[in-house]
Formats: sequence, C-alpha cells, structure tokens
Amino acid sequence: MTNIQQNIDAVLQRIAKACNKAQRNPQEVTLLAVTKTVSPELIKIAVAAGHRHFGENYVSEGVEKIANLQSETKAFGLVWHCIGPVQSNKTRLVAEHFDWVHSIDRLKIAQRLNDQRPIDAKPLQVCIQVNIDGGANKSGIAPDEVQALAQAIQHLPRMQLRGIMIIPEPTTDLIAAQAVNKRARDLFDALNTLGFKLDTLSMGMSSDLEPAIASGSTMVRVGTAIFGARA
Repeated sequence: MTNIQQNIDAVLQRIAKACNKAQRNPQEVTLLAVTKTVSPELIKIAVAAGHRHFGENYVSEGVEKIANLQSETKAFGLVWHCIGPVQSNKTRLVAEHFDWVHSIDRLKIAQRLNDQRPIDAKPLQVCIQVNIDGGANKSGIAPDEVQALAQAIQHLPRMQLRGIMIIPEPTTDLIAAQAVNKRARDLFDALNTLGFKLDTLSMGMSSDLEPAIASGSTMVRVGTAIFGARA
C-alpha cells in the first residue's frame, strides 16, 4: 500500500470518527482531495486507491491535469472541482472542463460560466463562496448578500446551485472555529428554509475537518493530509 493510499484511509477514518461523534452517517460527507501542485502521477495513485473527487485551486493547472487524466476520468468517473478564485478571463476554461465550481461570489462570473458551459455537458454544479468571518482580504460574498445571488443563479439554465463554501481564517481557538462553522451552517439552513434545496456545505480542511463535520459539513477539502506538505 502506498503512502497516499494509507493517507486516504487515515482521512476517511477521521471522517468516520467525526461523524460517529456527531451522530451522523459518514456517507453524508464527501472527501474532496485537493491536488494543487500535485502531479498527475500522484493523482493516479489516489485514483487506484478508489478516490474519485479532486479539487484544483488554479484553473490553468487544473485544466492541464484534467487533459492529462482524460482516460482515467472516463474510465472511473472522476469528478473535477474548481475550488479557487475564478477570474473573468478563465471562465471559459472552467465552464468547459470542470464539473463543479465552489468559488462563485459574483453574478458576473456566474453568468459567464453559464453562457460558456457547453450545451452537451451536464449543468455546472456550483457553490457560492461566502466570506463568513469577514476577512478583509478574502474572496467570498458577504452573508447578507448570498440570498440575492442564489436567486439569480437559480435562473441560469446551465448551472445547478448546490450549496455554499467557506474558507475561514486559520485559528487554534476551537470555540471561535465552531462559532464560524455554526454561522455557515445557520446560513445554509436559512437558505433551505427559503426553499433553495441545497445539499452541499463545503467546509473543513486537513487541520479542521472534525469541527467542520460536527457543524454539518457535507464536503471536506483535504490536500496536505493526503499528499503531504506542498513545496
């Protein structure tokens, strides 16, 4: 068994343990392997270990890997997630190559992705990125602006709104982290109360997946714990 296989197993065990503690079904939480700077060869090892969902932060780098791994994507049904910022000049690449986008925070970007999504492709699965803790230099829409953007996205025919994504400021304060996670969960629940039918709360990474799962995360984005520290 390779280190990557062992690492994936270890992360899945962490997810299962966190779900058990929160009295949740581990099947409710998807592990998204973050492959920023990770070579296609290492991704192939993860695929051989049974993993299928991969997230890329940089659009051009991700598109190169998707092209390199076309045969694996077709044979094993790999699902590619864009989890980094999307600039206007990169929307066509995202629309044509990725299955998911987690980082929509402007209607302009959503409209461009919708218009550039190939007609023969499935609708682009999208999450709205929310600046949940108000970081001054962070991407993401303010929580009180999410409802309007969600309503606009629901009218775009080549997109399917799935949920929200957050990237909180790193902290060693567990109570503070839980408070931020709870704000995201409360927003997610409030949107569903309004009838949005969301199923994805993209929240939690290598260092904080347990508190994220305790707060209701349905998708954790893990890179370092699988592939090791990046150069």
